[in-house]
Amino acid sequence: MDHQSVTISTLFASYWWVLLAVLLLVGYKLVLKLFGIIIIPEDKIGLVTKKFVLFGKNKTLPNGRIVATEGEAGMQAQTLAPGIHFFKWIWQYQIEKKDFTVIEPGNIGLIMSIDGQQIPVGQILGNRVECDNFQDAVLFLTKGGMKGRQSAIITAGSYRINTYLFEVKSEPMTTIKENKVGIVTTLDGQPLPESHIAGKMLEGHNNFQDPDAFLTSKGNRGLQPQVILAGSYNINSWFASVEEIAMTEVPIGNVAVVISYIGEDGQDLTGEQFKHGNIVSKGQKGVWKDVLNPGKYPINTYTMKVAIVPTTNLVLNWATGRNEAHNLDQKLSTITVRSKDGFTFNLDVSQIIHIPATEAAMVIARFGSVENLVSQVLEPTIGNYFRNSAQNYDVIEFLKNRQDRQASAKDQIKQVLDTYNVNAIDTLIGDINPPEELMKTLTARKIATEMTETYTVEMEAQKTREKLEEQTAIANMQSKVVESNQNVIIAEKHADAAIKTAEGAAKSVKLNAEAEAERIKVTGEAEATKILAIGKAQAQAYEEQVNAMGQDNFAKFKITEAIGDKHIKVMPEMLVMGSGGNGGNGMIDALIGFDMLKNMKKDKEVLTTVTEEKTEKPIVVEPKLEKIDMDKPDQQEIIVTEPQPEKTVVEEQPGNRSKYQDNKRRR
Repeated sequence: MDHQSVTISTLFASYWWVLLAVLLLVGYKLVLKLFGIIIIPEDKIGLVTKKFVLFGKNKTLPNGRIVATEGEAGMQAQTLAPGIHFFKWIWQYQIEKKDFTVIEPGNIGLIMSIDGQQIPVGQILGNRVECDNFQDAVLFLTKGGMKGRQSAIITAGSYRINTYLFEVKSEPMTTIKENKVGIVTTLDGQPLPESHIAGKMLEGHNNFQDPDAFLTSKGNRGLQPQVILAGSYNINSWFASVEEIAMTEVPIGNVAVVISYIGEDGQDLTGEQFKHGNIVSKGQKGVWKDVLNPGKYPINTYTMKVAIVPTTNLVLNWATGRNEAHNLDQKLSTITVRSKDGFTFNLDVSQIIHIPATEAAMVIARFGSVENLVSQVLEPTIGNYFRNSAQNYDVIEFLKNRQDRQASAKDQIKQVLDTYNVNAIDTLIGDINPPEELMKTLTARKIATEMTETYTVEMEAQKTREKLEEQTAIANMQSKVVESNQNVIIAEKHADAAIKTAEGAAKSVKLNAEAEAERIKVTGEAEATKILAIGKAQAQAYEEQVNAMGQDNFAKFKITEAIGDKHIKVMPEMLVMGSGGNGGNGMIDALIGFDMLKNMKKDKEVLTTVTEEKTEKPIVVEPKLEKIDMDKPDQQEIIVTEPQPEKTVVEEQPGNRSKYQDNKRRR
């Protein structure tokens, strides 16, 4: 035991400084505090609370004060920045280390002070005080900073704010998206004047991001006429609330008439004749004369109303179940009318109207909206017109004169709408649904008429087809006609050629004939000379023969020579002999036979046949006497056989004798 005590004492004596160093490392902060030394890290702030004050005049805080600015006991406005601070004795001061106040990007910091002067009555936000963004609490309190919500804010960043004095609330910035506008309602400012629904227009408050400038300019609390456009804004939500709404869009083919609920009372621009409201200049209270053309506009719909007015032609249908895209006619229905003859039938009507852009303000001032125009004017006007008109006509007459009824309706309705600053473009009658029993009669009549017209058309079609076929045939023959015309032309050319050839041949023949005539003339003269010479020679010969033989002997000699040369028949050709003792009939028979022979000689013909490329040859037709039997006295007939046509004799020779001559010779 004694030995262990000696060992510990020895170690402590030898290494006491090591033990001291360990104690200092572990409890250096406590040691420093014992000596009044405080170390504040670089990312911290030191909040000081003074426990007591023993000496001096500022021992306690004034009444109503929470944070000390003059060294009084309590929470101190002065903070300790990062670093080393002395004389902060642990028994007199309590030091609390706090992180910096950090406002993230996209956010803002709203500040509430728990100490300061009282906010004036009627004001909800404390005025701005230059205090280094609330990092100098002493300056804030000494310069008149007010307790409560502050109008000033801090933006994104890190701040050494004394949280004993200030509470910081971080919230997102006010962001307005594209094609949107922000409607601002301020929560602080002057009360609105009586009969006003929105504050007056003010400038210089940087889109409500500077509440002090707004309040200094005597801005009114409540709805503001000014709007903020797309973007991000550092707006104190304790000062103003922002509602995001869509921009006012005026479609193509429309204009917007602005009805302002704020502004000064303006002078009416329409004159005394228009008694349906005031139309004023832009910026004044009432219906603005100038309209908004197609586009997008940042309109505050709480202070102004926008009435869209179509400037294109509008079609309104009085037909159940049929509406246009604009839906202005969704409450309109088919018109039921009664005719003169007591029939009830339905009538569909379409009305085309046009509202000029220059008249749009008057239409809105008169009716308030285009829907009211339709319901208050167009619907009763058109419906009553057709009901009254139908009572003057029978159903059939109404149907037949549909075009006249439509034209009359157009004129009457146009006159009415002109008084309401609306142009009536056209009035169209749609389906007419007469009673079913009447329609059956009309349908039957129409079918009969259509059948008659169909037959007529078919007849015309047949006639047309006939003409077509005729023209087709003519067209088909056209090639032949052309060919014939060409043949005619060719034939004419051939004829001309033949004429030319004939003319040439005629000239040739003429020349040949002239040559032949000359030849014949010369030949004839030669022959004549020859014959004359021969005649003279024969005459001289005859003369010498007559002198030598004597005249009678010479004559006999010439007769005998002639009989021989010419084959003169000396013997008779017919010999008539008697028989049977009937000598008295012999002469009669002879005479009959002679007469018959004489007649046969007369009938002898010589025919000449001329054929192409052959020599002309005489054709002899010789009757033949078959038999004459004179021995039979009772025979009174002579049988004659005609020669055959094909038996032709080129030239009769002396040796060719007829059977009759042979028979005669035999007899």
